[in-house]
Amino acid sequence: MPKEEETKKEENQPNKAEAARPVQADPKDVEQNKAVTFLSYIGILALVPLLAAKESKFAQFHAKQGLVLAVIFFVIPWILWYIPFVYWFMIILWPIAIIIELVLSIIGLLNVAKGEMKELPVIGEIVKKINI
Repeated sequence: MPKEEETKKEENQPNKAEAARPVQADPKDVEQNKAVTFLSYIGILALVPLLAAKESKFAQFHAKQGLVLAVIFFVIPWILWYIPFVYWFMIILWPIAIIIELVLSIIGLLNVAKGEMKELPVIGEIVKKINI
């Protein structure tokens, strides 16, 4: 690959510091919707801000992440419990999954408290790919 093409690729990609920087939400939007947005990371209650605060970019951002988190850590495991061979793996993996979900939920709640629109690890990338 010629050096010119490599340079162009590097210029088009955001640097790691820029990618990690949270998007700042409108302070007025945050103040008006912070209370309902806290529900985003409490399982299926993510539907409340998703439906109640449709005009709020802040609430929608966190509700979408919370909904994907709930589906990944609650809905999919419940389906997998009913597959006979996978059941035995679920017995081992379930406690680990619960701890991971709890940590991601706490990170999300801290982001809401700070008024930041910061993506959760892994979940944020999934939400970008899914149009909810």
